[in-house]
Amino acid sequence: MTLLELVQNHCQQALHLLFTSQIGHLYNNELEISVATNSKFGHFQFNGAMKLSKILGQAPRAIAEQIRGQILAQQDPSVIIFADINIAGPGFINFVLHPEFLSQQITQQLLDPRHGCSKIAEFKRVVVDFSSPNIAKEMHVGHLRSTIIGDCIARILEFTGYDVLRLNHVGDWGTQFGMLITYLKQNYDISQINNLSLTDLVNAYKQAKLTFDANPEFKQQAQLAVVALQQGDQESYSIWQTICAISRSAFQEIYSLLDINLLERGESFYNPMLPAIIADLEQQNLITISDGAKCVYLDGFTNRDNDPLPLIVQKSDGGYNYATTDLAALKQRVNLEHAAWVIYVTDAGQAQHFSMVFAAARKAGFYDENIVRIDHVPFGLVLRADGKKFKTREGETEKLIDLLQSAINKAAEILQQRNNPEFTPEDITHMAKTLGLNAIKYADLANNRVSDYMFNLDRMLQFEGNTAAFLGYAYVRIQSIKRKINLDPTQLVLTEQIKLQTPEEIDLGLQVLQFPSVIANFSKELLPNRLTDYLYNLAEKFHTFFHNCRVEGVAEQNSRLLLCEAVSRVLAQGLELLGLKLLQRM
Repeated sequence: MTLLELVQNHCQQALHLLFTSQIGHLYNNELEISVATNSKFGHFQFNGAMKLSKILGQAPRAIAEQIRGQILAQQDPSVIIFADINIAGPGFINFVLHPEFLSQQITQQLLDPRHGCSKIAEFKRVVVDFSSPNIAKEMHVGHLRSTIIGDCIARILEFTGYDVLRLNHVGDWGTQFGMLITYLKQNYDISQINNLSLTDLVNAYKQAKLTFDANPEFKQQAQLAVVALQQGDQESYSIWQTICAISRSAFQEIYSLLDINLLERGESFYNPMLPAIIADLEQQNLITISDGAKCVYLDGFTNRDNDPLPLIVQKSDGGYNYATTDLAALKQRVNLEHAAWVIYVTDAGQAQHFSMVFAAARKAGFYDENIVRIDHVPFGLVLRADGKKFKTREGETEKLIDLLQSAINKAAEILQQRNNPEFTPEDITHMAKTLGLNAIKYADLANNRVSDYMFNLDRMLQFEGNTAAFLGYAYVRIQSIKRKINLDPTQLVLTEQIKLQTPEEIDLGLQVLQFPSVIANFSKELLPNRLTDYLYNLAEKFHTFFHNCRVEGVAEQNSRLLLCEAVSRVLAQGLELLGLKLLQRM
């Protein structure tokens, strides 16, 4: 049970005993209880007295006094949880947890390898669909957020106990491959195609597109090549497989750098299922023909002129599109993967598309929203420091590999300027890679995902403020304290307890104990910045403790060392859930 749940339970029990006949039974998620914004007044705050006053016909402060009295009366004398419960303003109830109780709780959390976090009780399969680059195209800055946010969501849900299937829905099917295969056949020795790089394929595709637009004969050949590929023509299929392999190798270079694990399952995987999707929709009389195209019309979706907006599932030429593939993918994930939850991590511009796909899937009975949870997790753009979209000098979108390498190079430059003789060139290389990639990941996750954010390497790599380096420095500082004292906290906690006494110790201990609440609440909103905010506050409180409370060589040494270890373990776990790497020295 988290501390927040503990306070909620006491309030709920008090309300039940006092006012059951008037308000019935309130659930914890209906109680207005939050972490106090200022620990000087309390640790948690109940703000529901004003709302209850309308129901009970009493003044908010009178209600608050009754709740306070009831909670104090029901408190077990052998386990004093609250040091104080006070009423502020018109009826806010401030709860101050007892230092001894907090000390016991944090000692128990230190003994728990899961840091007080519970696992979900039942087996649940979750599909997280993220990253999703296009075959024969290089990953660019636009793929950064989906990849990083999707990985973070998958990590936290895995830690919470979900069975997570991480899927990479790559674009590996369609007309563009007819163009590219035709161009490669005409301009390259087919036996040598596997020696091409992804950059070679990108350039070939650009030329193929120019030729497709300008040359009717080439266009017809490309269209026939698509048909041949769809019908399993051996040569076309072999070239397509080679194109996919070359692209996959280039993608993997980036995924390895970022420590991302994904199962590739592209559009081609669902292609054989598409005719059955259309047949199913037709059988249910959900298809309307519009200008030769097969469409599904859905309540609530209109264009600017307020005309019904169609979801096109089969074009007039018989071809399928993204909507058809996404319907097939959703049906497959629910029926065959037995997913209880499907999460799509894509840019905010695709919000309407997914809303329509989900609505069509519900209407067709592909999933029951009372049984299966479906979420589109949208995100904003990555912008340059001047607020404009990321572009190269040639006007093209910045390559992701170049962006990552620039962060590593910048981190190396900063480390070399510090000129620390302790570190070898190999140490600098390792640290620069960790610091650079951590900086990019953390800066992305620390911003609310629905907003755009500005990519500024200088700010990302600062050792002050809400940055990965600041959090990493707190962790490194604790490792340094442990090396100096030379006591093993793992053994020490078996014989000694943490004793929180000073305001800095209590403040830091309380922050450590709130980690389970952050993890427990994550699945509601899927906002990684809730975790980064928590970790940043933890690091700040640790630095305040570090500057005001000596650890080495004082009477409280062992207790404070264990408190540092509790901070270290939560920091390590939190950073791992964000996908960041730890450094032992900095």
